[in-house]
Amino acid sequence: MFEGLKVLFVEDDPAVRLGSKQALQLAGFDVQTFESAEKVRKHLLPEFPGILVSDVKLPGIDGLALLRQAKGIDPDLPVILVTGHGDISMAVEAMREGAYDFIEKPFSSEQLSETVKRALDKRRLTLENQTLRRKLENRQGIEAKILGRSPAVEQLRRMILNLADTDASVLILGETGTGKELVARCLHEHGNRRGSNFIAINCGGMPETLFESEVFGYEAGAFTGAVKRRIGKIEHAGQGTFFLDEIESMPLPMQSKLLRTLQERQFERLGSNDLVPMECRVIAASGRTDLKELSSQQGFRQDLYYRLSVLEITLPPLRERREDIPLLFEHFLVRASQRYNRQIPTFSRSQLHQLMTYDWPGNVRELRNIADRGVLGMPSDLWGSSGGSPASPRSLSEQVDQFERYLIEEALRAHSGRAAAVSEALGLPKQTLYDKMRRYGISTEGFK
Repeated sequence: MFEGLKVLFVEDDPAVRLGSKQALQLAGFDVQTFESAEKVRKHLLPEFPGILVSDVKLPGIDGLALLRQAKGIDPDLPVILVTGHGDISMAVEAMREGAYDFIEKPFSSEQLSETVKRALDKRRLTLENQTLRRKLENRQGIEAKILGRSPAVEQLRRMILNLADTDASVLILGETGTGKELVARCLHEHGNRRGSNFIAINCGGMPETLFESEVFGYEAGAFTGAVKRRIGKIEHAGQGTFFLDEIESMPLPMQSKLLRTLQERQFERLGSNDLVPMECRVIAASGRTDLKELSSQQGFRQDLYYRLSVLEITLPPLRERREDIPLLFEHFLVRASQRYNRQIPTFSRSQLHQLMTYDWPGNVRELRNIADRGVLGMPSDLWGSSGGSPASPRSLSEQVDQFERYLIEEALRAHSGRAAAVSEALGLPKQTLYDKMRRYGISTEGFK
């Protein structure tokens, strides 16, 4: 269960040291024992894959001093201290110094094993988060923007790169919060128009009376208050990209004028008879995945729909790519901690299970909100009884397997399919790595 994780146990009494080691080994833990703090110190390295258990009263450096040294090396390392009977003040001081927990002598094998199990579970989660964090920081190109390893996201990235250099209009469909503007920006940034402007407007948030002047611009004197010429959004986009979000909310009179502009590739500013060439590419987005049906029911101009949807991209909702949730959540936690200058909190397995089973009506935007609130220490309904409608529950072991598979595939990708390098990077014996790869159906061939 805790393969690859170690327990460093420090105890100067030989009988207690041997008995504790045997009890932990019988419980399935990998244990290494030491008789003094001085002998264990060389094993305490940043991101050490395990935990430290130490008696407080030791010859030479005592357990409290060892705790401080261990926390100085790795503040996230769980340290369990063993205190004498009735020494409550010592236990309180240990907790203040950052001890994960303390055990009072005499203790049972079950008490020791249970405390060690909880500490190792916390350590494993911390190390998984640190591994993900490094991977996020090292991402480049489109993978740094469109995060995920699900087949749907892999296909989305390929589609973006394939369509980025074309001049054809694109219609992006997806539920609220799925990242439609992000996809539009990626189409712009990875295409040959990246050197020009990316101009975005929200059709649902602009009053109809201002729409025409904002989009097409106006000449001085075109209306009361128009004291000088104003360049509209389409013209300002130049040879770049003009992005229309919530296109289904565009007023029908403006739909007609936009259609004419798209057909003729030119337009007039308000108050002018001069034609201005339209040089930008148009990308539109809609939260109505049934926009085609809406157009057939005359709720949206059908001719404009077909003009905009020369190329069409439909974004998957988060509930259909749950395997991407851990990566996205960690990404948002890292960004939130940087933005708010706060530490990244640790979430329990139960909370992560809720992340994986929640329906996410607000999709990626809602997940980012949960991460921001977590970093700021604010409560969230997701962790409570009112946390939404859970989907079909997945067991913890299924989620861990999914996460473990992701880490192995990432390591294979980073090391070009070289199993020996992956074994060393993940701290796994080669045979264990091969066993896991067979279990998950992973082959090195696809990563070379």
